[in-house]
Amino acid sequence: MKRFLLLLAGWGVVMAAHAQYPGAPGAASKPKVTGRISALILDSLTKKPIDYASVALTKAGTNKSVNGGVSDEKGKVVLQNIAPDTYTLSVGFLGYKTKLVSVKTSPEKPDANLGTVYISPTESNLKEVAIVGQKAMIENKVDKLVYNAENDITNAGGDASDVMRKVPMLSVDMNGNIQLRGSSVRVLINGKPSGTMANSVADALKMIPAEQIKSVEVITSPSAKYDAEGSGGIINIITKKSNAEGTSGSVNASAGTRSNTGAFNLNVKSGRLALTTNLGVNHAYPQRSSVETFNSSTINGVINTVSQSGFSKWSRVGYNGSAGLDYDLNGYNNFSTNVKFNSFSNGGPGSSDILVNQVLSRNIRDMDMGFNNVDWTADYRKTSKREGEEFSVSGQLTSGRNTSDFSNEFISANLPSQFITNSNTGKNNEYTLQSDYVYPFSKTTVFETGVKGIARKITSDYDVAAQDFDYGQDVASAYGVIGFKLTKKITAKAGLRAEYTNISGVAGNVLNFDNDYFNLFPSVILSQTLKGMSTIKLSYNKRVQRPSLFYLNPFRNESDIYNPIEGNPQLGPELTNNIELGYSTFIKGAVISASVFYKNTQNVIESAIRPIVENGVNKNLTTYLNVGTSKSYGVNVFGSYNPMPKWTLMSNFGLNTYEVNNDALNINTGTLVNYNVYARSSYGFNGGWSTELWGVINSPKRTFQGKTDILYFYGAAVKKDLMGKKATIGLNVLNPFNRDLNIKTVNNTTNSIQSTDIHYPLRSFGLSFSYNFGKLKFVQKKSVKNDDLKKEEQQGGGMGGVQ
Repeated sequence: MKRFLLLLAGWGVVMAAHAQYPGAPGAASKPKVTGRISALILDSLTKKPIDYASVALTKAGTNKSVNGGVSDEKGKVVLQNIAPDTYTLSVGFLGYKTKLVSVKTSPEKPDANLGTVYISPTESNLKEVAIVGQKAMIENKVDKLVYNAENDITNAGGDASDVMRKVPMLSVDMNGNIQLRGSSVRVLINGKPSGTMANSVADALKMIPAEQIKSVEVITSPSAKYDAEGSGGIINIITKKSNAEGTSGSVNASAGTRSNTGAFNLNVKSGRLALTTNLGVNHAYPQRSSVETFNSSTINGVINTVSQSGFSKWSRVGYNGSAGLDYDLNGYNNFSTNVKFNSFSNGGPGSSDILVNQVLSRNIRDMDMGFNNVDWTADYRKTSKREGEEFSVSGQLTSGRNTSDFSNEFISANLPSQFITNSNTGKNNEYTLQSDYVYPFSKTTVFETGVKGIARKITSDYDVAAQDFDYGQDVASAYGVIGFKLTKKITAKAGLRAEYTNISGVAGNVLNFDNDYFNLFPSVILSQTLKGMSTIKLSYNKRVQRPSLFYLNPFRNESDIYNPIEGNPQLGPELTNNIELGYSTFIKGAVISASVFYKNTQNVIESAIRPIVENGVNKNLTTYLNVGTSKSYGVNVFGSYNPMPKWTLMSNFGLNTYEVNNDALNINTGTLVNYNVYARSSYGFNGGWSTELWGVINSPKRTFQGKTDILYFYGAAVKKDLMGKKATIGLNVLNPFNRDLNIKTVNNTTNSIQSTDIHYPLRSFGLSFSYNFGKLKFVQKKSVKNDDLKKEEQQGGGMGGVQ
């Protein structure tokens, strides 16, 4: 409680700081009526944004300088605190002709939105502009790697999990579970969490059409400003939105042999008010997957075996959408709110022939899972005359409801049939409040601080009341980060985050558990600019991975009676220390980025099997344990090269070691190696035609008890621009030469073996169409970011993961 009160005291510090700064230092009165001048700077030929364009504002007639700035990466520039008058706006950029625009503001209309300002390249620069007009597929920035999914034509017709398979440094298994350098990650959407992911990240990603995704950010070294969750780092999915004056939007549709998707985006902006909405639908056809499992256990010297051979035929259908409002109260105050909803179901029938110690029987089963969730956020942001100063308050309310129903009918010769059913309803309510403050002491020194509180209440109700599970988790945190220049070429950012977690729960009428822990999470980043546009970076941070409800819930799922699964409410959080050294450079048209890293993780959470006997039936029970300490070394290399102006080659290679040790549990895996490889080739032809080929290889995934065999995916696409590049039509294929994706998993203990062999039909062919109307410009808003739960790693036995 004392720690909690100390963190709340931090809130008072932030509020007191905010109370001090309504104006510039030393100001005794409110400023006179002022406004702002905004514009969108685009290339006149490619119609693409120009970042870092120089903008100068001078008084008409006197040419006296009044204000100035540079455009951001989206081409937008906003000049604040402009007194009513007549001005001339000058826009210039290296290799482009300077453009002059007349501007007039008045006390009645202090703001002026100039809309789109086109600047033309000089004659000597025309050819170069035509080549580099489109944003690179991969951008390697100082603090993150960005995959621009909107530029990848092979994504058409897929979902977010398909997109993730092509993001450098990520590995995705057949169910859609994601790892970054062999560790768990926290997935955000537009910088915010989604309650849909509270139960399963894999299922949530499958409900986001690929056409809704603008880019994916991979943050391997988050500063203390971010929640400490995610031992491997953070993945932030940026969806397509618009902030252009007027009405704009897009329509996307795809039809294929594996699934159909559709997406619609509409954006309306008039003056200071902006409205956005989007809707996505997804339907995956029933896929017949075959699965074979084998269990062997030795108990009291007796060997027992169970073999199962069967199929499942799962399908998926659902929709997701959002509606948002953004309003600039004036040049210094902004309010925004957004409602996001998701609903989908996944499941289907199946059957297995079972051989127990050479006695044959059959299991006919049916499984249905439903997920429904609503997220509501509200954000207030205040800036001041001091450039870069900002105060914000954000709140989020999440309400989710998940259902799971299964039935099993066991048929044996000369015995009556047995019919088993069970159902579960899970409810998740989450409340979040946070406040952040940024104060620039100078152009090179910036201080950031903030506080945050999260209250979670989760209930899980079953047919039998004694199996009900109630779970509560409260997290309070505070942070401070300062960024500054050590020298002209060396930039530093250091921070500290404090988090207090309190957990309480009750399972049925028997098991009660309480737990609380307090942690400090430091972070340091040093970056130096070298000759030849090269950069070297050294970083350290500490991260945490808290177990979510899936890992904690002690209810036993016996949809497969011989391989039941249950959670462990006694799990502790993973704690990871990360050190990374990175280097990036440009060599004759090629981009090369390489990094080496070391991770030390305590209390690693992994699934574990153990043989049990219940009512005379031999089973392999799967649960979750803190299996020990892991030390991992790794390297990642990314490269991009243009052999010809319209031909791009790209590849990424990642490798990391796996080792877990625990003397108390007699666990010592030795040093093993995981790796992943991604390669891509794209070529643009005349007449608006373009083609792409890509492939992904994920090495065998290791655990302390076993491994999953190597997985690989590959695909191709061709696209044609239509209607002046406002529309495109495309054809894409996935694994055309292999009908099935074969996943083999084997786990071993000292007295048991569990093996699974799944054949899932992955080959698909699809046709896609997209149409953009209006003027599209994509942005993201700063808001709540809950980054603090280890999510479910779905089991492959259900065969419902990949669609």
